[in-house]
Amino acid sequence: MSSAGKLIVRNLGRQEYDDTFQAMRTFTNERTAISTDEMWCLEHPAVFTLGMAAKTEHILDAGSIPVVQTDRGGQVTYHGPGQLIIYLLADLRRLGLSVRGLVTQIEQSLIDMLAESGLTANRKPGAPGVYIAGEKIAALGIRVRRGCCYHGLALNVDMDTSPFQRINPCGFAGLQVTQLKDQHCDMTRQQAAEALLPHLFRNLNYEPYNVAGESAITDKLYHHFAA
Repeated sequence: MSSAGKLIVRNLGRQEYDDTFQAMRTFTNERTAISTDEMWCLEHPAVFTLGMAAKTEHILDAGSIPVVQTDRGGQVTYHGPGQLIIYLLADLRRLGLSVRGLVTQIEQSLIDMLAESGLTANRKPGAPGVYIAGEKIAALGIRVRRGCCYHGLALNVDMDTSPFQRINPCGFAGLQVTQLKDQHCDMTRQQAAEALLPHLFRNLNYEPYNVAGESAITDKLYHHFAA
């Protein structure tokens, strides 16, 4: 794997899913070969999202929770407050990774972070994500356009997990989910980000730095995230 170089990390707080989705697409469409890769750390209000191949029958009872069609891989999942979202906007050619290789490195970063917290996690063949004793604690979804990826990972930290019962998570009927709180690991979303990011930096070979307004593209983009 080649050196990925510099990385901008943005802590964006709570953001609407639609706004963030459009911002990721704008960033990816307008980036150039010299654009710095970014990681966006945030959480979403309650929302179900459907991947490109998702089947609507996997939504059992959406109730009042919005359902949004998106362009990531995978089936249906739930996002809500208390879940750590990290979106990776990266040039895969610079990373020297295939999509499968990228997913593997993100999964490994989650496994390493959980091990550091005393939790044994693993992968499940044919079902991207990270699991503890068969229960899913982190989901992954990636989209690649023009050789660059966006979307990323969702780690359940301290949230209301009952909405997962309204869907077949990731298309698997009866799949149980867990979270750090249920595993007796008390962290805030911010603390979980601080614990996970160093593993992502290491496994993806990034040298992070935090700079607002890195380019005209990001200056233009961040009207989506006005304070």
